[in-house]
Amino acid sequence: MSTTLSDRLRELIEPLVSSQELDLEEVTVTPAGKRRVLRVVVDSDDGVQLDTCADLSRTVSARLDETDLMGESEYVLEVTSPGADRPLSEYRHFVRATGRLVKFHLTPDAGAEELVARIEAVDEEGLDLEVPGVKGRKPKQRRLPLKDVARARVEIEFNRKNASADRTQNEEEA
Repeated sequence: MSTTLSDRLRELIEPLVSSQELDLEEVTVTPAGKRRVLRVVVDSDDGVQLDTCADLSRTVSARLDETDLMGESEYVLEVTSPGADRPLSEYRHFVRATGRLVKFHLTPDAGAEELVARIEAVDEEGLDLEVPGVKGRKPKQRRLPLKDVARARVEIEFNRKNASADRTQNEEEA
């Protein structure tokens, strides 16, 4: 049974990533001129610090030097965290996006519509969402089964008030 280079690299790198209590999200090898770029994307529930990426990069580099997996040609190793625009595809991605505004593309069975909503809670079956009100209307609650999500991506918010400010304002109005 033949495995791809990315699969073999994943097998080599995953224990190193797990030992630092991180999740291995992606391993890719892409050509870049005369050399290749090996990109290792990691994440955790608490995010990933730059120092953690640097430590992991040194560990992965040392382990790769012990093998001939990358061959003799030059390569650049990049260890990074996923960008804000990373698709949400795993259960843990939705958990980590709790409190965030997300753009959902629903499956044809669910109406194949687009939906923008804030994730309030996540469980094995689905998502509890707050759909923003339109034109001054109050937000609505909605339950979205995970099986109805075709694609999802966090929406970047530049002007969002923090949750504690929202709570304080709501308490003052009550």
